[in-house]
Amino acid sequence: MGNIETQPRSVSQTEQYEKCGYRFYLQRVERVQERPAAWSFQGTAFHSAGEEYERSGRTKSEEEMVQLFSDQYSALVNKAMQKEPNLDWWMTAMKKPAGQDIEDRYKLGQSQVREYVRWSEVHQPRIAWIEKGPDAVPALEFYFKVELGGIQVRGYIDQLVEDDEEPGQYRVRDLKTGATKSAFQLETYKVAVEKQLGLEVNSGDWWTGKTGGLSPKKPLDLSEVTEEQVAARYVAMDQGVKAGKFEPNPGFDCGFCSVSHACSFSRAR
Repeated sequence: MGNIETQPRSVSQTEQYEKCGYRFYLQRVERVQERPAAWSFQGTAFHSAGEEYERSGRTKSEEEMVQLFSDQYSALVNKAMQKEPNLDWWMTAMKKPAGQDIEDRYKLGQSQVREYVRWSEVHQPRIAWIEKGPDAVPALEFYFKVELGGIQVRGYIDQLVEDDEEPGQYRVRDLKTGATKSAFQLETYKVAVEKQLGLEVNSGDWWTGKTGGLSPKKPLDLSEVTEEQVAARYVAMDQGVKAGKFEPNPGFDCGFCSVSHACSFSRAR
């Protein structure tokens, strides 16, 4: 299985394994060529624009951020089209033609960038500053690598913000362009921040492009989440991978699986 047995784990790896072990196997062990999807490029380009806006101290204009999104989205789509020019093979939502989906997500992403800039201007979230070498930097796309239950876990946290309601405490925040939200992701972030930075994190939330604001309205309470609780899921996943257990779980999610074309169990074939 190559280095899949020894590489650090992540939220996405673990949740993918839990949902469908065979998808994990095809994608990460067999490395089957994945079908492209415009929604992934939309998310990547949106995150770049949001991060750049915050790093500028909110001095860059809405139009500059929309242009940044547009340029990156177009570059990502064009690169994917060079690799896979057959748009009939692309994944899309609502079974719409890929060309239409690409255009729709270009416009949707631009709109979400505008919404984020306007929301941030009004609410002025207090991004935490953390030490990085001799300097202090804003906690944006903050990289972490920690040991949980003997397993190396790594990832990036979109934003760590100071909690307005609880002085001295912090909140982990993830930016979402789609509908999927993961409590496990925020739980992992809480534990990672506390272990790596020594800061107290008792809540988490998402900024969602769907609503143009925070979700849920009352932050997710993470105060009772323990390191042991989070670590248990990584340990179970790691043990399963090392034991070569990759159970298929065909169902609704097959329609959003980028390797379903190579799966004999898929209901999307």
